[in-house]
Amino acid sequence: MKPKVAVLAGYGINCEVETTYCFNKCGADAEIVRISKFLNKERNLMDYQILAIPGGFSFGDDIASGKVLANKIKYNLSEINEFIRKGNLIIGICNGFQVLVKSGILPNLGKNFEQEVTLTFNDSGKFEDRWCYLKIENKKCIWTNGLKNLFLPVRHGEGKFFCEKEILERLRKEDLIVMRYADENFNVTEKYPYNPNGSIDSIAGICDVTGRIFGLMPHPEAYNSLYNNPLWKFEKEKFPLGIEIFRNGVKFAEENLV
Repeated sequence: MKPKVAVLAGYGINCEVETTYCFNKCGADAEIVRISKFLNKERNLMDYQILAIPGGFSFGDDIASGKVLANKIKYNLSEINEFIRKGNLIIGICNGFQVLVKSGILPNLGKNFEQEVTLTFNDSGKFEDRWCYLKIENKKCIWTNGLKNLFLPVRHGEGKFFCEKEILERLRKEDLIVMRYADENFNVTEKYPYNPNGSIDSIAGICDVTGRIFGLMPHPEAYNSLYNNPLWKFEKEKFPLGIEIFRNGVKFAEENLV
């Protein structure tokens, strides 16, 4: 059986088509499901093994990016806790990452789904739309298994990862920092524009303690073909496709969840 993937749509999400394409290209049975279908109990989240929250501008980024959708999921989608306890997979990309941290699903160090970190306004004071070098050192996240260096686009106005010092130390200690912004030699750096938003410790993505829930600001679904890469003519062998992140999730689900 193919792992079933629910790719959320509606209320301003706008990357659901390419996200669904990536999952299906990797062998999943992925479909676009409007959030309202879950909230109105017309569809059951427990029928799926993977939940994807794509990028976009849910609810127009009112209050703060991802905050309204985070509250809807936290307080109105009651089965989300059961979905997580069962060991299913979740990926949140860009706006989806903002939703995961503001709902307390990530990193959830206190096991109580209270917000512990945030994603806030870029230091540059403007919307950043550029390709970034990313270094992966984490061994816990199942989504990045076997990946070391990536080159992916970002497009966000509120992508700066921030948390208190004690939370940062726990993220480091428990190996929850999945990827960091780097220069062209894949040396981690906080210099702009390599770090496009001023994220603390150059953090571009984190996971939970199980490695099954993953949030990242860059858009792997936007690099599903060699020709998406602006450097494809010159460095086509250097960067794996972003689609490999989805392949890892699908493979794990095939072996452990279906």
